[in-house]
Amino acid sequence: MVNDLAARARQEFRPGQVVACEQQGSDFLFTCDNGVRLRLHVINDKILRFRYATDGQFAPDFSYALPPDQARTAPELLEFREKSDHYRITTARLICVLGKENLHTRILDRSGTVLCEDDKGFHWQYNDDTGNDLVLMSKQVQSGVCYYGLGDKPANMNLRGSRFTNWGTDTYGYVKGSDPLYKNIPFYLELQQKIAHGIFFDNTFKSYFDFAAERADVTSFWADGGEMNYYFIYGPTLLEVSQEYTRLTGPPELPPLWALGYHQCKWSYFPEQKFRDIAQGFRERQIPCDALYLDIDYMDGYRCFTWSPTHFPEPAKMVRELAEDGFKTVVIIDPGIKIDPEYEVYTEALEKDYFCRRADGPLMKGSVWPGLCNFPDYTRPAVREWWAGLFKGLIQDIGVKGVWNDMNEPAVFETGTFPADVRFDYDGHAGSHRKAHNVYGMQMARATNAGVKRFAYPNRPFTITRSTYSGGQRYSSGWTGDNLASWEHLWLANIQCQRLSISGFSFIGSDVGGFIDTPDGELYARWIALAAFHPFFRTHSSGDHGDQEPWSFGDQVTDLARHFISLRYRLLPYMYTAFWQYVQEGTPMLRPLVFLDQNDTNTYLRMAEFALGDNLLVCPITTPGVDGRWMYLPTGDWYYWWTDEVKAGGAEVWAVANLDRIPLFVKAGAVVPLAPVLQYVGQAPIEQLTLHVYFKNGTAESVHYDDGGEGYAYQEAGQQTVRRFTVAGSAQGLLLTQAIEGPYQPSYTTYQVVFHGLPTAAVQVEADGNMLDANDYATETNVTLPSVIVDASFGEIVVKLAAE
Repeated sequence: MVNDLAARARQEFRPGQVVACEQQGSDFLFTCDNGVRLRLHVINDKILRFRYATDGQFAPDFSYALPPDQARTAPELLEFREKSDHYRITTARLICVLGKENLHTRILDRSGTVLCEDDKGFHWQYNDDTGNDLVLMSKQVQSGVCYYGLGDKPANMNLRGSRFTNWGTDTYGYVKGSDPLYKNIPFYLELQQKIAHGIFFDNTFKSYFDFAAERADVTSFWADGGEMNYYFIYGPTLLEVSQEYTRLTGPPELPPLWALGYHQCKWSYFPEQKFRDIAQGFRERQIPCDALYLDIDYMDGYRCFTWSPTHFPEPAKMVRELAEDGFKTVVIIDPGIKIDPEYEVYTEALEKDYFCRRADGPLMKGSVWPGLCNFPDYTRPAVREWWAGLFKGLIQDIGVKGVWNDMNEPAVFETGTFPADVRFDYDGHAGSHRKAHNVYGMQMARATNAGVKRFAYPNRPFTITRSTYSGGQRYSSGWTGDNLASWEHLWLANIQCQRLSISGFSFIGSDVGGFIDTPDGELYARWIALAAFHPFFRTHSSGDHGDQEPWSFGDQVTDLARHFISLRYRLLPYMYTAFWQYVQEGTPMLRPLVFLDQNDTNTYLRMAEFALGDNLLVCPITTPGVDGRWMYLPTGDWYYWWTDEVKAGGAEVWAVANLDRIPLFVKAGAVVPLAPVLQYVGQAPIEQLTLHVYFKNGTAESVHYDDGGEGYAYQEAGQQTVRRFTVAGSAQGLLLTQAIEGPYQPSYTTYQVVFHGLPTAAVQVEADGNMLDANDYATETNVTLPSVIVDASFGEIVVKLAAE
């Protein structure tokens, strides 16, 4: 007798013939003759969820990716039909056809264009070693398809032809093509026939994505365990796909405005006098800065929530005095808790059994910076609550304003991460490290954010994390990890921040100048010029490689750093508005060029150009020794920021950019609000904003949001204002209207309105029927433009132009 059980255990299984279908509202349950089940949820007219069970039983429906209190709206239209060989589900935007054999799936838009079709579709293999199913999904590759997203992958913007793994990993000094990295975002966008959709594979086990790499006609995604549980998200634009995904997984709250300022960090600033000297260096040189960071050397023997008595003997006094000069102190907290019977955090967690355990019961031990450590199980609600409470000393008592979570992939020296048999509570859905690894950093950030928020109130919290999972944007900002001081990494920083932004995680930046090694002055200047347009703006470096403050590269680079950091502070009203749009509408703050015009195939493979918000287009210089670059402008007219020269889109243009410039364009019709340069947010009340109005022959709308940038009055009492501007231009003149929503009264009472690109001279300017005197406004590059001073509550401004 031949024993073929081992071979049979490795065989591939697929769904059988559908024998039953049940509908309950917008949920459908399909049962096959071999016990396989598919539960199809019609989330709304644009989102379908597919959830498969191989043995007829679904596990409890639980996901860290989705907000627990998320409201679910019914689809506007839902029709269900059974045919001889398939079922058809129709919404207002989609048609889903399910074959009765093998549950083969095809999704079309309402015009009949095939958007997504199974190849093999769902299939699985049983893993004898773990007891888990290896769950797989394969899709046909449509003609001309491009793939985007997937978080922090350091690869070309279009992912086609590549394969990736999601398994959060401490990848020190990664390079282009390194995989996996720190973050685990199993979401990608697909563009084909100028129509976009997305796939979100909500599975926390180690997962894999093959974008037509192994076979040119098949794209696949799979995981080492858990369910085949994925969402199909329809656009039809890439921007809408990203919005829908971000709304599904939940946007963050608004950060404090100072968090969008400039941050300075190093491993490590100590002792206290060195930290104070860095602060003084910024103020003496008039370089704006809001936040200074303390890395692990501020602690007593790297014990979290402690202070070194020799390096920082009076932390509360230091933090308070720095705050008086506008600096917010941010400190690092890692997950490893030193095994030390004299250490209160350790003994309390030990007593309450809050540490992770191995399968047979012993506590999980691993070496990180403090030496041998135990690690909290952040997937347990009681542990998160305890962890949040630990921040009282740092936030409420000492006055720290932000917390930085590192090493939370989780990383362990020598072994890389935890052993696979480590057990986790997983909010009552117990599992091993195979299941919890990819959410460990996210749940640590969640607990940290809860603590900072509790003790910072009535102010807003600020946290930053290195590792996360889909939905982690609800709890923290992030950065792209331990990069290198190289031109390649400047290029990667641009790509990675764009990719994370369209993957739901907009509050992102890179270590300016590189964490490892030392940049020269030119590289640092070009990097800080790019990072001024990233939502999270921080220089960070390793102490092993020399100084990396903005004044560390000579007077010329000091002036350049001041120039670009000051530009960032002027742009804060615009940046904050873009963040508000991200929170309200799910729009990514950074948008690759293809997001601006997916009907133009010239944008599909472009990587350098990106939009910040609705109206700014940026293209960094990522090679040394050049005084400009070629870049592509999308459809429309664009003003070069530095000269006001107008360029027509749909073509490549040469952008002159010496070290004091970055290629930066403004969309015609835009209204861009700028603030005066302050040395830190809140240094003084802002009495006047400048509105830069860019002429367009036609109409365009812009928005400006303000709520003061701190506290919760905008939520609790509606203290916010949304100002919607409409520009209508013609050969005869320009009409600028303002519609004000909300009761919040900002500190500024007037605008200086600057008009760009008027085709002829302005002969008359009126605001709400009153004549205004026009004055000359000189830009920093000596372009002279007409401007007027108006009340900030104006309704309309009319500019009459001279006849040609």
